[in-house]
Amino acid sequence: MKKSFAEKLVCPMDKHELKLTVFATDIDNNIQEGIFTCAHCRRYYPVVYGVPIMSPDEYREAQLELPLVQRWEKQLNGKLEKGFLLLEETT
Repeated sequence: MKKSFAEKLVCPMDKHELKLTVFATDIDNNIQEGIFTCAHCRRYYPVVYGVPIMSPDEYREAQLELPLVQRWEKQLNGKLEKGFLLLEETT
């Protein structure tokens, strides 16, 4: 996903601005792994293989996202909780 595209995305739940934390990029500096966070509703949305997972909560699979969240746990300082919500805003 190109950074210019990421800047255009908003939270699908409340249409507020999203903050992006990038964990991995490719050779062309495209985002491969990361996480979007919404400070307003406290939801998070992962970026997997360059694709943002921004489905409504009822269509998301926590078990599919769990390995990614665990891999990013150190960078996130344990700030994610069940239900696709943040304990506090990520830095």
